[in-house]
Amino acid sequence: MNGIFQLLEKYLMGPMAKIAAFKSVRAIMAAGIASITFTIVGSLFLVFNVLPTTFTFLQDFFNDTFFRISDLYLLVYKASMGILAIYFVIVISYEYTKIHQQEDELNVSPLNGALLAVFAFFLCVPELLFVDGKMQLLAASKTLNGWTIGGNGPDRLGTVGIFTAIIMALLSVKIYCFCVKRNFVIKMPEAVPEGVARSFTALIPAFAVALVVLVINGTFVLLGTDIFKVIAIPFAFVTDIANSWLGLMVILFLIHALWIVGIHGASLIMAFVKPILLINLQANINGEVVPYAGEFNNSFVLLGGSGATLGLTLFIAFLARSQQLRILGKASVAPGIFNINEPIIFGLPIVYNPYLAIPFFFAPMVSASLAYWAIKLEWINPIIAYIPWPSPAGIGAFIGTAGDWRASILALLCAVVAWLIYLPFIRMYDNKLYKEEQVAVQA
Repeated sequence: MNGIFQLLEKYLMGPMAKIAAFKSVRAIMAAGIASITFTIVGSLFLVFNVLPTTFTFLQDFFNDTFFRISDLYLLVYKASMGILAIYFVIVISYEYTKIHQQEDELNVSPLNGALLAVFAFFLCVPELLFVDGKMQLLAASKTLNGWTIGGNGPDRLGTVGIFTAIIMALLSVKIYCFCVKRNFVIKMPEAVPEGVARSFTALIPAFAVALVVLVINGTFVLLGTDIFKVIAIPFAFVTDIANSWLGLMVILFLIHALWIVGIHGASLIMAFVKPILLINLQANINGEVVPYAGEFNNSFVLLGGSGATLGLTLFIAFLARSQQLRILGKASVAPGIFNINEPIIFGLPIVYNPYLAIPFFFAPMVSASLAYWAIKLEWINPIIAYIPWPSPAGIGAFIGTAGDWRASILALLCAVVAWLIYLPFIRMYDNKLYKEEQVAVQA
């Protein structure tokens, strides 16, 4: 096991720690966290609206009451998931500029960085065609002046546009910082108000952003495509891999391989995966069946926290022979119910613990496999709502699937299966600690 830990440290911990330190990665992580509030609020209104689909006896009541004003309250959903790419482009660019400002000591404004990124993003949204030697805005049945409209508004402002939002945010901030570094800015006298001076400082960078984005997008239009479609190609490939069962296993392996050597694997890996989960969530809302969507992990897999430790926590709290495990378990039950298990990971510990490393990897993989195939085979409804990640076992799955009671049963089954995987290993570890305590008492 020591050899395995050394391999993980050398080939996984080192490279991943370097990736986590990248300015761009930290900015993307911040966007994922910032979007949680809006996705949860919007999803709850959507779940409320589809309740009669699950509980059919509510249909007539909803027809006579809530459905009369559904166009009003569903605006909450459309103003969250419907324009999610805008939230991403604002937060990523703001945080990315702020990081450059603080760490590179550049005289840049996070507000200017965010505005420039929104500017760059919207330059890419309308669709163009090159016909008869002329560029013109697309005008199809659902497209007006280049703006393709879906059920929630302009399609490209929603989850479809997340990857383009990420690229445009990073590109525009890089151009902004380059201009400031090279002094390609208009400097105003100190007597000029700060807001006015800030606007003029961003003037040349704005021209530069516009020129770069127009040249790139114009080139793609000449080739019969555009930035959105080009960016979608590699990200669609990555999305397809992540959506496979094997891809899901790789993601969970990376999360727990980082945890086992002391790095918060969930925060790092999920920063890259979250945009994919949001896109899949929207696909399920549109009628598709994609297992790995929304809070799949916290609904079915990571019950009790990373490693699926809910059953483990309950076992050591009430059935452990070792006094130290029992005390730790009782202190960890309450946070464990809400999927918080840092006390277990670092207090048991699981980190660098050869007794518990194997079940720490396998318990979430088995749970994820059960849930993945249950959704894939349509034994339960797919996830269509984003839930708060601390939702207790069964409750999160119930809400996320819009009230499917079978999902709650599956979540509890996953927790039991994970506990059974831990059982022989924790018993062995418990007996070891118990014997050590008895030796200490006798001494």
